[in-house]
Amino acid sequence: TGDKEMSTTMALVRMLTNLLRDKNVAPRLVPIIPDEARTFGMEGFFRKIGIYAHEGQKYEPEDSEQLSSYKETKSGQVLEEGITEAGAMSSWIAAATAYTNHDIEMIPVYIFYSMFGFQRVGDFAWAAGDAQARGFLIGATAGRTTLAGEGLQHQDGHSLILANTIPNCKSYDATFSYELTVIIQSGLKRMFEDKENCFYYLTTMNENYKQPELPKGAEGGIIKGMYLLEDGSSNAYKTAKPKSDQRLRLLGSGTILLEVRKAAEVLRLDYGMSVDVWSVTSFNELRKEALAVTRENMLNPSKKAKIPYVTEMLLKQKGPIVSATDHMKAHSDQVREFVPETFRVLGTDGFGRSDSREQLRHFFEVDCKFIVLAALTELKELGVVTAKQITDHMKTGGIDQNKPNPLAQ
Repeated sequence: TGDKEMSTTMALVRMLTNLLRDKNVAPRLVPIIPDEARTFGMEGFFRKIGIYAHEGQKYEPEDSEQLSSYKETKSGQVLEEGITEAGAMSSWIAAATAYTNHDIEMIPVYIFYSMFGFQRVGDFAWAAGDAQARGFLIGATAGRTTLAGEGLQHQDGHSLILANTIPNCKSYDATFSYELTVIIQSGLKRMFEDKENCFYYLTTMNENYKQPELPKGAEGGIIKGMYLLEDGSSNAYKTAKPKSDQRLRLLGSGTILLEVRKAAEVLRLDYGMSVDVWSVTSFNELRKEALAVTRENMLNPSKKAKIPYVTEMLLKQKGPIVSATDHMKAHSDQVREFVPETFRVLGTDGFGRSDSREQLRHFFEVDCKFIVLAALTELKELGVVTAKQITDHMKTGGIDQNKPNPLAQ
């Protein structure tokens, strides 16, 4: 997007708009919205493809004078279900299993507030897996600190953990629109060309930021679950005289990856450290692949042992590894046994709160300041920094040693 900022939720809506221009795909696309179509920027679909109503429009909409007012029609494609997550999920399952029940392949895309997805219709999601559903579930406004000011009811930091309980659900927490695009393209191919019986849960955020171009050769890593976004040895991120031969590795996903990148800059400029930044698009997929590899190794003792993808990537350098996400610590901690170095995890355990994103991220200890603190703590164990340097950072960063534990509040 250049200097223009955009949320990944809006990027997704633009992708769907482009797909609706494709005559091969458009007739099979089923956007499903239980509520909040305007919040997600999807009101343009009302005029373009209409809201399905088996008897057509029978009332004058309250917003009839607006350009993108409600438009119900017998040939409509949008399923606007009202405030009924169970009803919307049932419609999604019907479309997602139409390939086997009616011999018609449909591409259902159900967009919901992420907190109101798996938490409220978890049994339906499990039934969808059992029925071999194919389609996309979109947890919009995901992350415990991303939906500013909405508090306990709306702030999701655990839907990816819930999604991972369903064996054939592939789940991703993309940061950038190019990551989302690559994942959706791969999902379309796997489900509708390769006929793989799986479905996708993708988180998107409502925070606006610059959306960069796809890095060359990153597609494979995006699908597998992680790729190197900032190479500490490249000229763009190189430290003149590194204080240690240890390479700090910072892992991040979703909007917290932006905080990780800020922390990397501080660690390079203020502490002379070489820092790699990895974008982790899916801790869930990394763990699934690692478990499959270790199982294969166990069953084939005479063959050379294979290395899990996450292990292989992190073996390329030596040094502490710190992970930060907008989800509970258990989400990224699930790959700990496959991480070859010390591994410190930051996450958003606890109930949601109403405040600004900046304050929420500081409260849940996943902002740039706490990521730097976590990295410095690891470096202290190696003798690279002193306790005084850490306490100085805490003072300048406004980190109170007696601050409440967000999990205990």
